[in-house]
Amino acid sequence: MLDTEKNAPLDAAAAASAAFAAVEGQAFPDDVFNAPELRWAVIGCGVIANQMATSLALAGRHLRGVANRTRDKAVAFAERHHVARVYDTVEELYADPEIDAIYVTTPHNTHIRYLRAALAAGKHVLCEKSITLNAAELEEARAIAREHGVVLMDATTILHMPLYRELLRRANAGEFGRMNLAQLNFGSYKEYGDLTNRFYNINLAGGAMLDIGVYALSLMRLFMASQPNEVVSLGNLCETGVDVAGGIVCRNAEGQLGVVSLTLHSKQPKRAVISFDSCYVEVSEYPRADTATIVWTADGRRETVSAGTEGYALCYEMADLERAVAGDAEAAGLIDVAADVMELMTRLRADWGVVYPEER
Repeated sequence: MLDTEKNAPLDAAAAASAAFAAVEGQAFPDDVFNAPELRWAVIGCGVIANQMATSLALAGRHLRGVANRTRDKAVAFAERHHVARVYDTVEELYADPEIDAIYVTTPHNTHIRYLRAALAAGKHVLCEKSITLNAAELEEARAIAREHGVVLMDATTILHMPLYRELLRRANAGEFGRMNLAQLNFGSYKEYGDLTNRFYNINLAGGAMLDIGVYALSLMRLFMASQPNEVVSLGNLCETGVDVAGGIVCRNAEGQLGVVSLTLHSKQPKRAVISFDSCYVEVSEYPRADTATIVWTADGRRETVSAGTEGYALCYEMADLERAVAGDAEAAGLIDVAADVMELMTRLRADWGVVYPEER
């Protein structure tokens, strides 16, 4: 086998399976969940819901309930993951006083419907990316959360991985000097043969921006001092009306640049390079990364930084919500980053003419 074949990046599902296998049988770290435990339920029982249940099991915890559009699938999910209760309707879930927090894992275009009801029912919500279709929906959801005194959190893994928390700590302490440029690639190859699949289906809020762009823009925004106020871009659409590729250049008031390339129809490395005065930081497979390389400007020295573990990515998300509920300001503030990213994505889609049925 050629080295290029042996080392080829795995697709998302295979990578997650490999990450879980790597930590199977290991003692779960005692520094992940450090806030009072919440009682969790999930809406949806697809790939992410299964990963969530597996993640909780790694920590010796279990979901308390599941609701799904198809009850038979919910029953099978509950049996597989030892979930105590299957709800006949989401309304039953919202009304259950034994549930504190809900993870919404359904398609993008359904999120706001569940967010409105769950938050109004007094449940804390962790919502899978993209958290909403657009900035207006997210602001509506945040207003409901504020009104009812609950926490709304975006589940984009970039916001929660310990690696980025450690790198940001060092950057904010001045170790790296001024941040100048963030360059991010994200490319997947999805066949055009079936344009009804979720990636290309406008009725399922398909497209590169909400599916993969959210990762790149989230990482870019994390390391910028402020929200970009200048944005230029080009986007390619397919016949269904969704974006399949895009090139984006952003600049904020501090003059920091972000350069992002996205595609759903060509494989690219998921590679991020954040350039500072004193070094650049390189991260491969960055959505759930636990390792980065710092290359120092003065002498070319390479430093490896490791924090967290890829296999616990969804645990970090849930732990952050529990910390936010307990009053942790840093965790609670992650929704502000998510709001900036959503504003950028909404602006870019408008520039490209990508409009979902719910927005017409």
